[in-house]
Amino acid sequence: MSRPFSSADIRQAFINYFAENGHTPVASSSLVPHNDPTLLFTNAGMNQFKDVFLGIDKRDYKRAVSSQKCVRAGGKHNDLDNVGYTARHHTFFEMLGNFSFGDYFKQQAIPFCWEFLTSDKWLGLPKDKLYVTVYHTDDEAFDIWHNVVGLPAERIIRIGDNKGGQYQSDNFWAMGDTGPCGPCTEVFYDHGEHIWGGLPGTPEEDGDRFVEIWNNVFMQFNRQKDGTLEKLPAPSVDTGMGLERISAIMQGVHSNYEIDIFTHLMQHAAQVIGLPSDIDLQSEPSLKVLADHIRSVSFLIADGVLPSNEGRGYVLRRIIRRAVRHGNKLGANDNFFYKLVAPLAQIMGDAYPQLREQQANIEQAILKEEEQFAKTLSQGLKLLSQELDSLKSGDTLSGATVFKLYDTYGFPADLTADIVRERDISIDEAGFEQGMAQQRARAREAGKFGVDYNQLIQVDSATEFLGYDKAEHSSTITHLYFEGKSAEQLHEGDEGVIVLSATPFYAESGGQAGELGNIQTETGVFEVQDTKKSGQAIIHYGVVKMGSIRQGQSSEARVASQVRAMSAKNHSATHLLHAALREHLGTGVTQKGSLVNSEVLRFDFSYDKALTEQDIITIENIVNQQILANQPATVEMLSMAQAQDKGAMALFGEKYGDTVRVLSMGTVDKDGKPFSIELCGGLHVQRTGDIGLFKIVSEQGIAAGIRRIEAVTGMGAVKYVQQGEKQLNQLASQLKAKRDEIADRVNQLTDKTRDLEKQLERLQQKLASSQAKDLINNVQDIKGQKVLIASLPGMDGKALRTIADDMKSKLHDGIVVLAGVADDKIALTASVGKDLTSKIKAGDIIKHLSEQLGGKGGGKPDFAQGGATDVAGLPGVLAALPNWLSERLA
Repeated sequence: MSRPFSSADIRQAFINYFAENGHTPVASSSLVPHNDPTLLFTNAGMNQFKDVFLGIDKRDYKRAVSSQKCVRAGGKHNDLDNVGYTARHHTFFEMLGNFSFGDYFKQQAIPFCWEFLTSDKWLGLPKDKLYVTVYHTDDEAFDIWHNVVGLPAERIIRIGDNKGGQYQSDNFWAMGDTGPCGPCTEVFYDHGEHIWGGLPGTPEEDGDRFVEIWNNVFMQFNRQKDGTLEKLPAPSVDTGMGLERISAIMQGVHSNYEIDIFTHLMQHAAQVIGLPSDIDLQSEPSLKVLADHIRSVSFLIADGVLPSNEGRGYVLRRIIRRAVRHGNKLGANDNFFYKLVAPLAQIMGDAYPQLREQQANIEQAILKEEEQFAKTLSQGLKLLSQELDSLKSGDTLSGATVFKLYDTYGFPADLTADIVRERDISIDEAGFEQGMAQQRARAREAGKFGVDYNQLIQVDSATEFLGYDKAEHSSTITHLYFEGKSAEQLHEGDEGVIVLSATPFYAESGGQAGELGNIQTETGVFEVQDTKKSGQAIIHYGVVKMGSIRQGQSSEARVASQVRAMSAKNHSATHLLHAALREHLGTGVTQKGSLVNSEVLRFDFSYDKALTEQDIITIENIVNQQILANQPATVEMLSMAQAQDKGAMALFGEKYGDTVRVLSMGTVDKDGKPFSIELCGGLHVQRTGDIGLFKIVSEQGIAAGIRRIEAVTGMGAVKYVQQGEKQLNQLASQLKAKRDEIADRVNQLTDKTRDLEKQLERLQQKLASSQAKDLINNVQDIKGQKVLIASLPGMDGKALRTIADDMKSKLHDGIVVLAGVADDKIALTASVGKDLTSKIKAGDIIKHLSEQLGGKGGGKPDFAQGGATDVAGLPGVLAALPNWLSERLA
């Protein structure tokens, strides 16, 4: 190497090189893909440009360069289990990429790649260390490498269809089963003979000697459903180079975990845990796991993901818990993982300022999950202890239990094996692997998306949006679609899509629903049932209610004005609500999503505990004070930098251009800042007073650290209050009390009901004791054991337990099986003497009965309970029970 490069140097050099060659630098998009249901996380540099490659979106540039943050830890793209044990697997990585959208193609892309890698002005890699691969029929790419770049033919390797079918190759890329695709050419670096491995296409290609560092994807075909390839009218280029891989090469090391970013994080991890200062960092896979995982965890939280039990939040939770387990393995006895956020912000905060801006929030989220995991581990140990109580030396713990401990409580199988080994018990490894295989299958299925990219509505033209000032407008119908395909005409009853040259209809965006209304021509009426975006076009979904509609016709587009007005009230109220939450609960509150339509507003926000009744009242008061102030809502078009200088907040999950629409509402403070200032392209009221009234109707948690408020405004809020008044009046009438006496009267009735329930319980216990005396006469002998089987009408599970305990003391080591019927429900109880549990378990008895009676239940070997619904079948099932017990007591 001619000189060392830090990872930050390489990232900036890449961007600088392509900027000098006419590429527009584009910031990394969020790790949460925007409007892309096919992806769990952003996992490649091209994700944010997918709509551009599909022709759905248009940008004001044809060349782009980016350093995209990526995560591969769930769904189809999952490297989680390999992290820490290989040289190049990560959950988080950065992908350097240059892109051409119908501009240059192979003739320029390949020389760009070669110059940046080998020129002394840039990376200066030795040319004799580089090999390339091309798709076996891509003679054009081969010729450019050989005749233009000058690479010897023996260092250009043709790769055929090596994945089981036509165009199924390491060197042929596809966006999906249909849509854009094309051949690739990849660049490999030779780490040297001292490392095992062979060239691509050889039996030793999985070794670590030759490492792929750059992939040029040439999108030149459109694959149809039948597998045929059609040439794209504007071929494009998508390239990628992993920052971590090229950093390892430039810094003269073999493993990615030896580069500056990882050694920095591993050193701090060792310090936080208290490991010796002279520890060999590279010898501890667990340190590598911690260094990798703190990156994915921190960036995911910064992009709005929080730990939960489903979706992205579940993947985040798994990553955190995996990190904690590896920390514990290294000797960490207390919460430690959150302390690695600071060193991460230190080394990557220049490139990604959100790490510094959100450091406190990230640390808090990780710490909370660490604390929760400590409790979960305790619960898992409790479950394991219960399972082991029913086993003896030499037994095997079921694979299903081992998998449940792993999947639900985060216990690795080897930890469970260590614990059970102390009792001379083994684990069912085959059963555990079966559970793991099923989990992996579910993950693969979750990662399969049957998107036919050719069926997406692609409109080349842009629609002018006039809805900020107009609710109706005359314009020309430029496109019609029926069943996803372009059409010349729509007939009465047809469901289809209309695209206009200009429209007053607002398309769904920023949580605000698409608008409703109608489009009328001289020959027909089209009812607009939804409005959405497709690139720069606005598309109107609906049905022809009368006559027919033809492409090219003049039309009158009319928005449902009353619906628009109600939706605007709700949308503006979400902005005031957001500001009120931050004022009352603290600036750590951030928006996590919203839904606005004409009926209701829904607002999701980050907060780690339920709001109190007083919190809700205070927040309502803050919002309604702003409404009563009746201040104007003002809109400015500013650059992103200007908007940030004014303190405007960006909304979660939205994409913004260079020029943004800034909405200010509410009273102005002493520093001149309005109560609410946010980036927003939606429709709003003209003055806050237009909202009328704001009323919260519900507040609940929807995920760990995420709360949801639903509210109504205007006449919707008035009707909600009126309905509450009506119900209060009815309640007062029924209780024969004044409205201000209702709470006291209800409390009195509640206390009285509680006293009556206690009296009833005491009477049932007396009755149970009385019946227990008589039940001794019904004890039978089965295989030398005392067994009581009885049905007790009117007894619930609690009463049955009292009777069972009484009878157990009388029978000593016998078996007691009781069934009670009350309110058309069956309660089941079984008690087995401890000396008999080796032959028969109470849980097995309850399982046997409940399965036949349409119920379920379970418990410990010596006592179990259950419930069922088949009252009619109970006598017959109990009558057959002695024979069933006899077989097991033999």
